[in-house]
Amino acid sequence: MATHGVAGVSHRTVSKEAGQPATAAAYYFRSIDDLLTAALSSVMDADSTRLRQVVTHGRDGVTGLRAVAELMAWAVGDRAHLLAEYELFLLAARDSALRPPTHRWLEAVAELGRRHTDDPVRVAGLVAAFDGLLLHALLYDEPPSAEEFEAILRMLLSG
Repeated sequence: MATHGVAGVSHRTVSKEAGQPATAAAYYFRSIDDLLTAALSSVMDADSTRLRQVVTHGRDGVTGLRAVAELMAWAVGDRAHLLAEYELFLLAARDSALRPPTHRWLEAVAELGRRHTDDPVRVAGLVAAFDGLLLHALLYDEPPSAEEFEAILRMLLSG
C-alpha cells in the first residue's frame, strides 16, 4: 500500500511482498476487501495497543506526553508504514464496515487525552488533531521533532 496505494493491492502483489507463492494470499483471503479488512484491523489494533502501552508505561524510560511525542516522531520516521496506515484509514472513511478498528484507535487517543484533562472539548480536539499532525508530517522533508510534537500536545491539552 505504501508503494501503490490501496488501488495497487492484489492477492499477487501481497503474496510477492510476503515472499510467498503468487496464490498464497488468495488462499487466506477470499477477496481484496477481506485482505484490506484484516490489514486495517491488524494495523489499527497494533497502534492502539502501542499507544496505550506508551501512555501507561512510557517509552525507553521516558513517560508522559514526552513518551507519546517520541512515539509520534518514531511513527513519522517509518514513512512507508505510516502512508499505508492512512491509506487504510481513508478506506475506512469510505466503508463503514471497516470503521471498528479505527474507532478503537480513536478511543486510545481519547484515553490519552482523558489522562491529562477532564475537559471533553480538549479531548475531542486532541483526537481530531493527533492523526492530522501525523498526516501533515508526511508532507514535509523535515517532519516535526519529538520536542515539537510534545509542545503541540501540551498546548492542546492545557490551553
